[in-house]
Amino acid sequence: MTTKKPRFGYSYVMVAVVFCIMLVAWGTFLSFAVFFEPLLTEFGWTRAMTSGAYSLSFLVMGPLSIGVGRITDRFGPRLVMTGCGFFLGLGLLLMSQISAIWQLYLFYGVIIGIGMSATFVPACSTVARWFIKRRGMMTGIVLAGTGVGIIIMPSIARWLISIYGWRVSYSIVGIIALVSIILAAQFLKRDPAQIGQLAYGGDEVREDSSNLGARGFSLEEATHTKQFWLLCIISVCLWLSVGIITAHIVIHATGLGISAATATSILALIGATSIAGRVIMAGSADRIGNKSALIISFIIMSASFFWLMVCKEAWMFYLFGFTFGFAYGALSPLISPAVAELFGLGSHGTILGVTFCVGMIGEAVGPVSAGRIFDVTGSYQWAFLICATLSVTGIILSALLRPTNRDSLIQNI
Repeated sequence: MTTKKPRFGYSYVMVAVVFCIMLVAWGTFLSFAVFFEPLLTEFGWTRAMTSGAYSLSFLVMGPLSIGVGRITDRFGPRLVMTGCGFFLGLGLLLMSQISAIWQLYLFYGVIIGIGMSATFVPACSTVARWFIKRRGMMTGIVLAGTGVGIIIMPSIARWLISIYGWRVSYSIVGIIALVSIILAAQFLKRDPAQIGQLAYGGDEVREDSSNLGARGFSLEEATHTKQFWLLCIISVCLWLSVGIITAHIVIHATGLGISAATATSILALIGATSIAGRVIMAGSADRIGNKSALIISFIIMSASFFWLMVCKEAWMFYLFGFTFGFAYGALSPLISPAVAELFGLGSHGTILGVTFCVGMIGEAVGPVSAGRIFDVTGSYQWAFLICATLSVTGIILSALLRPTNRDSLIQNI
């Protein structure tokens, strides 16, 4: 099929659709922080027990993201994101019926984890295929849907809980996720060639041997490089810290005497500033490079965690939410373009899936470990110190990233 530069690029439709899916999926998923206290109140579970289900969802999400990446590479995002809507909506609906801890782990940890495994990797990998120029910027815009979701969905959930209780609220958000994500997924296409178009900027890219998109690394080849493992550890440094904050920041703030509404607004502020971080820093990465953007973002994140350790009042938490949200938002879209830059597009979804899987193991460990630390010490201080240490580690590892050479690698394997 002959490809052409269209008058109206479907690439922007893809960005809009994936943005909406990320908004609903991650907005409802991260509303767990709002449901945390009602669950503790009704069932009397410990924080470690309750956050364990949240952690399990990341353990499920991680390994499945590798298979999801392979399916996306082969068939495109429509199939996997339709599955996302089905399993996420089903899990949320079932959450309204729980009466025992094993049900919490099955419904939230396993079923919702399956649904969420089909979000981040397909979203980033699809954008990478539809954009050559502005890849960082568009990845940031798509993932900004997560930030918008954090602003909207937890606030809606809090409002619903105050009127209908947490069980009915879970039913409502479940129906929203099920219907909206499945419908939106039907507009997705695997790549521009499927509809006879070029990727944005594709007409300006030479089809020569230097184009990694034409002959990128396989997963096996990527695993023989130091850069692959550096990206995996960088992913852990990011997502373990994010898991701790998204699961515990609301209940940590309320434990210091801050109202539930204010504590929820801190989470919303994190979502709002993450939008700015994704758009500004991901767009800057197109000019200054992913490596420099990673280093700057980890510096900001490490400063936010050292500040969190002394937060006592609402304004201090708002300042933390602003800085952490910007840094977290900046970091999350940078790994996908880094994978494309270092390893090409041939197995982009699979390679990104592995780095995401490793990160999700970290995000799974984070919430339950922080809950356990609180149960033992009565404080989150050690958990926040771990987050600060990981952020500093992220600065160092990002500085070690170097370009890869596929031809010399093959000769050495």
